[in-house]
Amino acid sequence: MKIAFVGKGGSGKTTLSSLFIRHLAAAHAPVVAVDADINQHLGVALGLDEAEAAALPAMGAHLPLIKDYLRGTNPRIASAETMIKTTPPGEGSRLLRIGEDNPVYQACARALRLDDGAVRLMATGPFTESDLGVACYHSKVGAIELCLNHLVDGPGEFVVVDMTAGSDSFASGLFTRFDMTFLVAEPTRKGVSVYRQYKEYARDFDVALRVVGNKVQGPDDLDFLRAEVGDDLLVAFGHSDWVRAMEKGRAPRFEELEEPNRDALRTLRDAADASYERRDWQRYTRQMVHFHLKNAQSWGNAKTGADLAAQVDPAFALREFAPEEGSAATPAPA
Repeated sequence: MKIAFVGKGGSGKTTLSSLFIRHLAAAHAPVVAVDADINQHLGVALGLDEAEAAALPAMGAHLPLIKDYLRGTNPRIASAETMIKTTPPGEGSRLLRIGEDNPVYQACARALRLDDGAVRLMATGPFTESDLGVACYHSKVGAIELCLNHLVDGPGEFVVVDMTAGSDSFASGLFTRFDMTFLVAEPTRKGVSVYRQYKEYARDFDVALRVVGNKVQGPDDLDFLRAEVGDDLLVAFGHSDWVRAMEKGRAPRFEELEEPNRDALRTLRDAADASYERRDWQRYTRQMVHFHLKNAQSWGNAKTGADLAAQVDPAFALREFAPEEGSAATPAPA
């Protein structure tokens, strides 16, 4: 399952995404956690110190490796240089699986122990001043989109992405890559305005969007969220002494998280599991192609000097990975 946590800065989405990742790890679910936020705080929220988090390999720095690996022997892609962030897989492409070992994970992921569980952690890398604008999305978050486009996953395994709610994700189609998007909103006008904007952008693409209230202090806050977002409100988190201790660098064991917040995490897991049952692989592939053609025409063809529409394999569709079947495209070399 592919799960996104989005929200405005300061909403607490990184904190909640880290709690959800810990919850999954405690249940021994296979997890790839991805920090795609401009502020890059997920590693610290998962227990790394600042130096360890800063030392995480940046996916954007390994974009040539990622492209070359995913291209495989796909005859429609002449070279890695002609791949853009929206390039879809086709016959001969290499596909990623959550539990496998491959050169992309070797270069870009680090194993992270979390109490009784473990996850793979990946990060776009820090955004410098020179990155801000078009370049940041192509070289950093674009690496994540390529990986998601080439990922085949099944029920009970998770990619959890902590990302911004900015318009860039709508231009590229990144927002359509997820089975469930949890939008973290505080009970404020600004908090719910992000929800309205996101819902409006996503309304024509059958995006599963649920609101997760955060920093909810009482019935009035809860009533406000219900009035503003209606049935899209899934659950709400309040104050947590466990989170406060974690933010001080003194997090107790995860099993000591307050029971109301553990219940809220169970609700998130149930919603995520249910979302996978509704996955439509044909629609997923169709939307991927739609946004690739749109980006090819608007900037990709000019940037690469190639007709990127030719990269689309009309006979190819992603499908659920079953371990006994091997890869759904071309297996990785031994």
